[in-house]
Amino acid sequence: MTTQESPALQFTDQASPTVTAHGAWQVQPLAQAQVLPRISAALQSLPKGADLRWDLSAIQSLDHIGAQVLWNAWGKRRPQNLALAPTHEDVFRRLEEAGELSLPDQPTTHRFSWAGMVRFARDTSDHFTGMLGLVGQLVLDLGHFALNPLRGPWKEISANVYHIGYQALGITALVGFLIGVVLSYLSAQQLHTFGGDVYLVNILGMSIVRELGPLLAAILVAGRSGSSITAQLGVMRVTEELDAMLVMGLPHGFRLIMPRVVALAVAMPLLVIWTDAMALAGGMVAASIELGLSSRYFINNLPEAVPIANYWIGLGKGVVFGSLIALVACHFGLRIKPDTESLGQGTTTSVVTAITVVILADAVFAIVFNGVGF
Repeated sequence: MTTQESPALQFTDQASPTVTAHGAWQVQPLAQAQVLPRISAALQSLPKGADLRWDLSAIQSLDHIGAQVLWNAWGKRRPQNLALAPTHEDVFRRLEEAGELSLPDQPTTHRFSWAGMVRFARDTSDHFTGMLGLVGQLVLDLGHFALNPLRGPWKEISANVYHIGYQALGITALVGFLIGVVLSYLSAQQLHTFGGDVYLVNILGMSIVRELGPLLAAILVAGRSGSSITAQLGVMRVTEELDAMLVMGLPHGFRLIMPRVVALAVAMPLLVIWTDAMALAGGMVAASIELGLSSRYFINNLPEAVPIANYWIGLGKGVVFGSLIALVACHFGLRIKPDTESLGQGTTTSVVTAITVVILADAVFAIVFNGVGF
């Protein structure tokens, strides 16, 4: 095995000034202690002039790093008097062809620009068209499922109901109970000031059963199960399982999308009931501590304070919210590209979009059922 010599320069000024380089001009010898500073100091101390001759024929080995050191010393151009080994010619030729390295100009960003508005409109239209196609395919799959129930994806539906519904009972119960406690404490302080302690049941019942229960459950499910659905479909895209399903003749809509939409539409109303019960229990405990209202009084007055129509509105919200969360999660999951960066970005966008869509749907419910349940 040949031992590589340390890179070195030798300057002679006899008939004509000549710089002779020898040794191994590679990254490993140059990376040794004090080698590169010594070479740089020697290159800077050389006289400047066009008549200076460079003899590199004695160099033992040369890579791009060593050639770049000499290239920078030459002012990024080949000197006129250069003796070079034929095996090293390609290295300097590539440096000449590369030219000056420069970063691309940063695009000028404007808060409101026509290009940005056009891009936003195009992306919005693309997502809207994709979601519309997804809904249409879901309707066809539901029709096929209704006509052939025995051949439906029952295992997938039951598995998603378990993962989305049953495994979310703990977090929804905890958050619902705490929200009920907080809302009861804040309301009790204000009502006690005006002597309206008995109206605490009305405030808690209407706000939780009609609004907070369905909305809170939907936000928790969107963050927990919506992200999971998007990540599952994204991983299937990365691992090419989606392509394999198409090759095997298994449609994505009937085997992947419809079971998740049906499972969320079934599980969400049950989670709404569970979240309402936990939030009312938390409010009842806080009312008993803060205002001294007994649990018997709270339970007896709750049916009168909250008409039954509000209960059905809350369950209807659960069905709609669950279906929307599943559709949004599947939409972004199927659009993930086969790379890890797109997977993370798509999951984040899915959760944010699902929560936004849920809040918009809740606003539509508030407008449509404005005079119902009071």
